[in-house]
Amino acid sequence: MNAPLVDTEWLAAHLNDPDLRVFDSTIHLPTAAGGRVGSGRDDYAQAHIPGAGFLDLLSELSDTTSAFPFTRPPTDQLERAFSQVGIGRDNPVVVYSSSNVMWATRLWWLLRSAGHERCAVLDGGFAKWCSEGRPTSADPCSYPASTFKADLRESHWASKQEVLASIGDGSVCTINALPSAIHSGEAQMGYARPGRIKGSDNVPFHLLLDSETGVFKPPTELREHFAKTGVFERERVINYCGGGIAATLNALALTLAGHPNVAVYDGSLNEWSADADLPMQTGETR
Repeated sequence: MNAPLVDTEWLAAHLNDPDLRVFDSTIHLPTAAGGRVGSGRDDYAQAHIPGAGFLDLLSELSDTTSAFPFTRPPTDQLERAFSQVGIGRDNPVVVYSSSNVMWATRLWWLLRSAGHERCAVLDGGFAKWCSEGRPTSADPCSYPASTFKADLRESHWASKQEVLASIGDGSVCTINALPSAIHSGEAQMGYARPGRIKGSDNVPFHLLLDSETGVFKPPTELREHFAKTGVFERERVINYCGGGIAATLNALALTLAGHPNVAVYDGSLNEWSADADLPMQTGETR
């Protein structure tokens, strides 16, 4: 298994493979009625794909000392979390979410950037699995602990300094994964300043998924969505959003579309908008 995506049929056929590891990474965001960001662990305890474990992006896989939520954790924390749940360097891993797929793509990106190439996102997630009448379970995971040693791929991440230096650099394309109303500044969504990183383009993450099934669109359609940015004529592409989550969905889509040099700006607008010295823009773009 080397592809970034697997479908439900593939997973059903391989679910009993002894080396395979499957993980739910669900997170819930506040609704219009209120609430706060919360772990999906309780949902997992009620029903999950048989044999699957749970990895918590809020606590286990975030730097809880950071000023910004979901900041990628230190390497030793990452290694410890993956080891405890039974991921070794030779284990193929499938990740999914029962909410938005961006939580699964975030876990996929963390694994991939740690050098674990044999990882994939379940296309359509838990919703598609259940809609097909496939089995679920409330039994706890039983993967034995393993040893995970990271082989960090720092090129998978972009820092604030790199993003700033990339403004006006014709070899780099910076893409905002958030909806167009946030990109233009019409909607602010709680960031310190409205708008977008200066010079960035917009490919909203929801356009990359089939609206009915939640699966990723075919690579040819993904390329069409990104082509307007000129990204395939650029050496490197940096994806951002609010906090480095939806940006990983775009990163997976660009990987499927064939771009060889994809990065995620982890701090995204949470960090960028909070620094008044960093340039932002508002208004409609092409």
